[in-house]
Formats: sequence, C-alpha cells, structure tokens
Amino acid sequence: MLDAIGVTGDEERVYRLLVGMFDAGPRQVAEQLGLSPAQVSAILRSLHAKGLVSLVAGDEPKYAPSPPDVAFGPLLMRGQESLEWARTAVSRMAEEYRGGARRRDATQLVEVITGSAAIRQQLTNIQVGARHELLWFCRAGHIAMASGENADEYDALARGVRYRVVYARAMLEEPGMIENVAHGIRHGEEARSSTVVPVRLAIADGTIALCPLVQNLDGSGEPTAALIRDSSLLAALIALFESYWERAWPLRADGTPQDAERTPGGSGPDRDELHLLSLLVAGVTDKAIATRLAVSQRTVQRRIHDLMTRMNVQTRMQLAWEVSRQGWLDEPAAAG
Repeated sequence: MLDAIGVTGDEERVYRLLVGMFDAGPRQVAEQLGLSPAQVSAILRSLHAKGLVSLVAGDEPKYAPSPPDVAFGPLLMRGQESLEWARTAVSRMAEEYRGGARRRDATQLVEVITGSAAIRQQLTNIQVGARHELLWFCRAGHIAMASGENADEYDALARGVRYRVVYARAMLEEPGMIENVAHGIRHGEEARSSTVVPVRLAIADGTIALCPLVQNLDGSGEPTAALIRDSSLLAALIALFESYWERAWPLRADGTPQDAERTPGGSGPDRDELHLLSLLVAGVTDKAIATRLAVSQRTVQRRIHDLMTRMNVQTRMQLAWEVSRQGWLDEPAAAG
C-alpha cells in the first residue's frame, strides 16, 4: 500500500507490527512475522534511516515507531513532488510528440475530445501544465466541470499562474456563483463580467486552448470539445478573448473587517461597496445581489441609493458613469 512513497511491503509489515507493539527488538519482530533476525535487522535499519522508527536505549536494542502523521509527512510530500515532476515531464514529452506530429500532419493542430470525463481531464491537464497565464470565457451552465469544482485553479494560483476570467452576466445569476467568483478573486483571480460571452474557452500560456463544440440540444450523445494547439486559429481565439477582456467590467470581492478601509482620499467606496458596485455595473439583478449578501432586496436598494446620494447622482446610469470616471473598479497596476 505504501510502495508509492518508497516503503516496501516488508517495511510496512514491520512498521505496522511496531505500531501495535509500541516497541520491540529484532528478535521479537522476527518471531512474529516469520522472518530471519538478519532480515528484520536490515529492515529496521532502513526504517530508521527513513525516520519511521527510533532506537530505544537499553540493554537490548529496541525500536519504537514514530507517529505516523509525523513520520510519513515528508515521504508523502516527496511523493507528491515526484508525481508532479513526472506529470510535468510526461506533459512536456506529449507536447513534443504532438509538435512533431503537427509538423508532419496539419490535422494534428486541432484534436476533437469526446465525453464529459475526457473534457474534464483536459481542463485539468492544461491547468496543471500552465506556467504563466490562463485565459477563460465562462458561460452559464457547464459542459464538464462546474466553476466551484475547479480546485486546480487554486493550485495554479498558488504557483504564481495568472488567471484572467470573463464571466457571462447570466452565469452570475446562477445560485452560489457570485460567492464562487468572489472566492477566486480573494485567491488572486482577475475577474470581469460581460453581457455576452461568445464561447466557452480556456487558453493556457498562449500555446493551447480547449473550446467545447456543439452540444446536442436534446441531451443525447456526448459533448465534444476542440483541443487547439499553436496556430493562427489559436491566435484568433486569443485576440477574441483580449477584445472582450478590454470591454468587460471588473468584478471585486467583498472585504473583511480588517481590510475594509476607504479608498485613497477617504471619500470613495469601501471594499464591500466596491463589491456591490462591481455586481451592479456588471448588470447583476438586485435579487441575485441580495441573495449573495444574505440581505433583502430592499436593503440592497437602500445601499445603492445611499451610494447615489454620496456621489450626488440621480440615476443608476449616472452612478455607473461616476464609478467609471473615478476609476474605482480599475485593476491595480501589476507589479514590475
């Protein structure tokens, strides 16, 4: 069971026995497991070198097991690192192989992926393999992976991968989506909203894209997606994303008590109000905003009216214009 982290079957048997006995000498272990004392001594020395057992001082040498959660932690970490390295190496070799195939056969530039499970795996692959940036178009509903299920995003963000995501306004109306988006923003995602998003799309490092194709409207058959590699088609999709990104409205996460300070100058909205304004400007309904904030629609309308009063405007359109003029929803400049 523990072979994957470098512990042999005999080493696991000895360790498990010691866990039950708490401490024992080589002779006792040999008698219990039907091994020779020499074999057991060698196994115990190996376990000791790996930090899984400790030597107990006394007339006769005995070994005691280290706590499993402590002892196996470094081995599990090294195992995960090795697995990640192997996964990356395989991904690179696969890309080299496909690159050679593309040079020989132009049809290799686009690969059709069939089935929700296969599409989901490709979404995982391109995120795990990403090193610099992920671009996403997200629309209402999902083909293979719901937004809240994408744990790979947080791993990539932790590695320093930049995520830029454009959400269709209709998607923000789905239950729980505003919180999912806010959660991503708090972890470093850059999110914007557009009235319309043309296609579902994910692009990794400007070298590979995944774009779901036509889904059967009657629900029959499996969904399909195109895996698009470096080509003029991919360049066009990147340009499409950038054009929508430039026109989309930035989204903000709500703040916490310790960081809810006013914006510079003291007269602008605080972080919670910026969150409210970003949803309002994105076209999210008062009902959906109220659900996200766990307040009534009347409370949302009152907060919006208070902001209008402070900004000395009469309509929501004027409020949106003032937000744009002041640049309150602009992303901060990226660090050099």
